Amino acid sequence: MNRAPLIFAALLTSLFITTVYADVEKDKNFTIVEEKLRTLVPNAKTMAISETPIEGILQVQINSDIVYVTSNGQYLLQGQILDIDTRTNLTDHAKSGIRLGLLAELNADEQISFAPEKIKHDLLVFTDLDCGYCRKLHNQMAEYNKEGIAIHYLAFPRAGIGSASYDKFVSVWCADDQKEALTLAKNGNDPEPLKCPNPIEAQYELGREIGVTGTPALVTTDGTLIPGYMPPETLRLRLEAIQVSVE
Repeated sequence: MNRAPLIFAALLTSLFITTVYADVEKDKNFTIVEEKLRTLVPNAKTMAISETPIEGILQVQINSDIVYVTSNGQYLLQGQILDIDTRTNLTDHAKSGIRLGLLAELNADEQISFAPEKIKHDLLVFTDLDCGYCRKLHNQMAEYNKEGIAIHYLAFPRAGIGSASYDKFVSVWCADDQKEALTLAKNGNDPEPLKCPNPIEAQYELGREIGVTGTPALVTTDGTLIPGYMPPETLRLRLEAIQVSVE
């Protein structure tokens, strides 16, 4: 009697049972973790749990932030996970995906753009009109454009909604020539006070949601957040490196 088919069937049954058990155990852990975290952040709009390459550690997206929790729900870890062999920052990679989702609905018509004729890199820049490094970046616009970098500005008045900085950004947006008004404002010339329907508040809230804490904040097309000013050539090299890693 050929026992091979029986042995093969037994192995398949064992593998199926093991897989089902693992799935049940995973679902159980996910439920435990979510219940524990809901006691800490009961008003979280989004909570998504996934596995990580580290056994016993789960990744949890809470709104637009990433944290890590042990699979039994006992310990919460905040920080970054770096794959030393590949030099991949797994936390940044996860956050980039979140940012891309949040930025997907952006309207190009609601950005103030300074672009070269031949664009090699598109960059979203959350900016404040009064920030020193924001002004330095803007005053080098010709050099950024020369490097093939298109700057698409989004408003992030650091003092918040309703502040003098916020009102100035509204006035810039409502000006007949937005680019000229923005350039004048970044050189210390307050724009003529104007009011009109505008995206300033929405862009400020979007910036906060994707993790902007200061300006300028640069966001690449793959969702990478680069905090702070970078000289034109240095920025081009950084964007090229990111482009290569994505490809």
